[in-house]
Amino acid sequence: MAKKLRIELIKSTIGQKPEKVATVRSLGLKKINSVVEQNDTPAIRGMVASVAHLVKCEEIN
Repeated sequence: MAKKLRIELIKSTIGQKPEKVATVRSLGLKKINSVVEQNDTPAIRGMVASVAHLVKCEEIN
């Protein structure tokens, strides 16, 4: 079974650069406090790292 990441948007994307907004959207997050589960891949990790100031991320099994 692959590891998963639980990603939650904790800060608004208003006022952020368009690249950061697009990254948040591509993770599947739309509104503040929305939560998604993504597979733990290097691509997803990189996306989370680039918007780390906007999201909260934790590993789940």
